[in-house]
Amino acid sequence: MTTSPPSRVVIAVRVKPGTSRTRVGGCHEGPYGPAVVVAVNAPAVDGRATDAASRALAEALGVRPSTVVLRAGAASRDKLFAIVDAPPDVAERLRRLRDETA
Repeated sequence: MTTSPPSRVVIAVRVKPGTSRTRVGGCHEGPYGPAVVVAVNAPAVDGRATDAASRALAEALGVRPSTVVLRAGAASRDKLFAIVDAPPDVAERLRRLRDETA
């Protein structure tokens, strides 16, 4: 029995902390290319906005929160997240989120 390596998808994200409600959708041209916009209630203090963005992204993409891993941008609004063991249709889900109006 052979097993294929886990699929990994890297996603550029622009975090908007301190918003009135959590929302995932829209596109922002950032340093990592077209990024999906993630607005979160959490403030940009002690990594709270990053944690909230990770959870919101997981929920919006329909994946377990433990599969979303921060790869770059811990202290920045522009971040890279990796989705480990990504479902085959994650690219399509991501495209729909980027196409939404922010």
